[in-house]
Amino acid sequence: MELVGRGGTAPTAVAPAGPLPGGRRRPGGRAERKDAVAVPTPSGRRAVRPDLEQVFRAAYPRVVAVAARVLGSRDEAEDVAQEVFLAFGRSSVPAGEAAGWLSVAAAHTALNHLRSGRRRAFREEAADGGDPVSPDVADAVVTRDERRLVRAALARLPRRQAVALVLRHSGLSYAEVAAALGLSPGSVGTTVRRAESALRKELNRHASSD
Repeated sequence: MELVGRGGTAPTAVAPAGPLPGGRRRPGGRAERKDAVAVPTPSGRRAVRPDLEQVFRAAYPRVVAVAARVLGSRDEAEDVAQEVFLAFGRSSVPAGEAAGWLSVAAAHTALNHLRSGRRRAFREEAADGGDPVSPDVADAVVTRDERRLVRAALARLPRRQAVALVLRHSGLSYAEVAAALGLSPGSVGTTVRRAESALRKELNRHASSD
């Protein structure tokens, strides 16, 4: 089964580490760049951990990919990555455990966005437009609607199952999923299969209720 997407302190800020030309800053402090990314730097009294830039540059693509699997939007996935790395910058997670911690945090944060309704649905609705519907456009609308149903069903799964499913479908190996979730490697396959089964049941239940 394929998941959707292939994605009391001072105000937080985003500060680039070194020259990163060719980008612009979005409202809210997140830097948007076509060819580079900016390292998030938490503000406030707590010092930024010294390994933040190294971890950020190594893990950013995976964090965005995990979030995009849940949200189906690169822009929203980058917003989630911003949140996750700001949290990591304030944490004491050992550097050796950073990759797993960040992947799980990305899945949890993206699922929180789904469940709380903090989605940018207007982007998808705006894509409908007002032109006559051609066969290609109709196919695109059906595909988009199907992805919405999958995301909604994913948001209704038990959190542990949903996270395991997202991590596995984001390209993490069984060993990486096991390490990230504190499971035995042999139990990951069972967990993922149960999650896939639960997702299918949610989709079927929704279809039968329409």
